[in-house]
Amino acid sequence: MDAIALLAIALAALGVVGVVVPLLPGGLLSLVGAYLYWWSTGYADPSLPVLVTLTAVGLFTVIIDYFGGAIAARAGGASSLTTAAAVVVGLVLLVVTGPVGFLLGIAATVFVVEFVRNNDPEQSARVALYATAGVLASTVMQVLLTGAMLVVLVLAVLF
Repeated sequence: MDAIALLAIALAALGVVGVVVPLLPGGLLSLVGAYLYWWSTGYADPSLPVLVTLTAVGLFTVIIDYFGGAIAARAGGASSLTTAAAVVVGLVLLVVTGPVGFLLGIAATVFVVEFVRNNDPEQSARVALYATAGVLASTVMQVLLTGAMLVVLVLAVLF
């Protein structure tokens, strides 16, 4: 196994870590690893259909990363204003306090904005729960997708 193949696998592994660690673009790191390996083999391995599939999975992971929580909040009944406020507060708290502050900030922001909007604590709590569960579920999905990309890349390198 050459140094470029090892670097490609390391980038894909960092991609799996990146979906959990704040501000690391996990899906994109996994894609860079796949494309680096493909380039290093003279565009022969992995095959084009596998590379297209890896690209689709990587781009889907990026979409989930950026929009998963917002989609879940909207599915739970959150308004556009609530979703936007939660994104802003979540990003600020992510930088300041890390993932726990991010989750708590999203939940609290969604609850407060929805409560101000509809004066219904039960509905506000439900929407906040949807938003928070959506963020957690999107992270789990991203780990599974980037993990699958890593496995495919390791198999391509080994075989």
